[in-house]
Amino acid sequence: MAIRDPYEVLGVKKDASEEDIRNAYRALAKSYHPDLNPGDAGAESRFKDVQGAYDIVGDPKTRAKFDKGEIDASGQERPQRQYYRDFADGGGPGARHYTFRDGQNPEDFEDLNDFFAHAFGDRASRGGATPGRDVRYELTVDFLDAINGTKKRVTMPDGKALDISIPLGATDGQVLRLRGKGLPGIGGGHPGDALVALRVAPHRLFRRDGNDIHVDLPITLGEAVLGAKVDVPTPTGSVVLTIPANSNTGKVLRLRGKGVPNRRGDGHGDLYVALRVILPEKADPDLKAFIETWTREHPYEVRQSMERAR
Repeated sequence: MAIRDPYEVLGVKKDASEEDIRNAYRALAKSYHPDLNPGDAGAESRFKDVQGAYDIVGDPKTRAKFDKGEIDASGQERPQRQYYRDFADGGGPGARHYTFRDGQNPEDFEDLNDFFAHAFGDRASRGGATPGRDVRYELTVDFLDAINGTKKRVTMPDGKALDISIPLGATDGQVLRLRGKGLPGIGGGHPGDALVALRVAPHRLFRRDGNDIHVDLPITLGEAVLGAKVDVPTPTGSVVLTIPANSNTGKVLRLRGKGVPNRRGDGHGDLYVALRVILPEKADPDLKAFIETWTREHPYEVRQSMERAR
């Protein structure tokens, strides 16, 4: 039975855009997918036709070959009369020469059987099993889950449930490959993979820079002047931080090994804590009186560098 024109199978015109072809394929694949039509031989056959058509015109390079008549609707190259002399060196004027897809030369083959097996073997394989296509998803993960790693069962937009292991130190844009979780193959072909692109949500306190974490820590005027021991959050829980006496706003303290674990799992980045001195929300008469007296008796300059910049 003749194989139908792939454009006709997908219900699109020959000048259809790539997006139109992709949308038509997705709609038909969902309608006739064997998992959604168990026991329906007609739906399975229709799904194979749709998949085969998309294999031809869903790929720009293959589509161009089909449109030029270089391959037929099954993906087979159009037969041409060829003779051994066409492949021989010095075939004379007008002789055709075989172009190797991987750049090999005829001398690379031990004998003529190897030569013809390479030349035509891939063509014969097209009639066999067809592997399933990969599917792509995006998954938004919590900031701390990306750092500490976790396991999630999530339902994707197409209704498929996937068990996903978020690795330690996962990064925004990182793609996880779930082998065999894509579209099923045809004729015994292995299924495709699910490619999950991670989108890491921002955190209200932490900012990430590579494997280091940055956080702003509010401290009181008394803690800044006298020094103190305070709790500071980290991705794995609070730890005690020693604030040196006479610490200014902007002073950065480092907690070694409290950042993001590296992908090898044998080390961590650091946590950088930037101090922010915060005055009381309500005006305090005693503090105001003290500062007025102290300022008169202990004047000092803080903007000398700005004067020099003028």
